[in-house]
Amino acid sequence: MKNLIEALTILLKYGNPEYPTHCEQDVLEICGINSGDVSESDKGRLEELGFLIEDGNFYSFRFGSA
Repeated sequence: MKNLIEALTILLKYGNPEYPTHCEQDVLEICGINSGDVSESDKGRLEELGFLIEDGNFYSFRFGSA
């Protein structure tokens, strides 16, 4: 859980959307934060924590799996 909290704390620097997550079919999606606004160093750390970027959004199979 520590890694998920760290990832969400990083993403909080770039926005605080009212509905920040969506989970479906073993994938956790972060909503309302554009990957283009996130620094390269933060993107790298998010990748280490289990988040991928696709179509400008952040996804995790690690934290979305049941």
